[in-house]
Amino acid sequence: MNLILLGPPGGGKGTQAKRLMDKFGMVQLSTGDMLRAAVASGSEVGLKAKAVMEAGQLVTDEIVIGIIDQRLDNPDTKNGVIFDGFPRTVAQAQALDKILDAKGRKLDRVVEVRVPDQLLIDRVTGRYTCAKCGAGYHDTNQKPKKDGVCDSCGGTEFLRRADDNAETVTKRLSAYHEQTAPLLPYYEGKGLLKVIDGAQDIAKVTEELIALLGK
Repeated sequence: MNLILLGPPGGGKGTQAKRLMDKFGMVQLSTGDMLRAAVASGSEVGLKAKAVMEAGQLVTDEIVIGIIDQRLDNPDTKNGVIFDGFPRTVAQAQALDKILDAKGRKLDRVVEVRVPDQLLIDRVTGRYTCAKCGAGYHDTNQKPKKDGVCDSCGGTEFLRRADDNAETVTKRLSAYHEQTAPLLPYYEGKGLLKVIDGAQDIAKVTEELIALLGK
């Protein structure tokens, strides 16, 4: 089973991808992770990526597609993959179609976990972590049992990411919508697109994803 999981920043896509991996034995393919692994391996496409990155330039579609092509030959992808962060454009989507076709594989489903922007802003701006152990909390959704004390380690110092503010989150959401908008009709036209309400409880989203993919 090969899946593209679309979702906005802060929408819980990472959490759902991990649950799907555990359930179906799929592998999550993150473009960032694959780029770093390719550079570390010293492969031909990895060396190209390294040169571009060291020059402070953006990695081209050709390089990213080459890395994905190479990664799909690894035996751990035989049970299927979850594409994360790719494709971002229709041109990349078309290139992915060609890669899969050449390998005798196909894309089974494209799922967008859709969450209203304001809810995402509230989610992201309210989150913080324990400075000692990294346990995650939220101002309204997940407070420590005892105010100011970490449930996991008893730490009393907490941190917030500098970019977890409304202005930054709004910009990231705008970029996501611009990138994703053309992909939705592309995959809808192929009969692959399904939309799940990501504003639901995490367990409910997982339940709907598993039911959908189980078909």
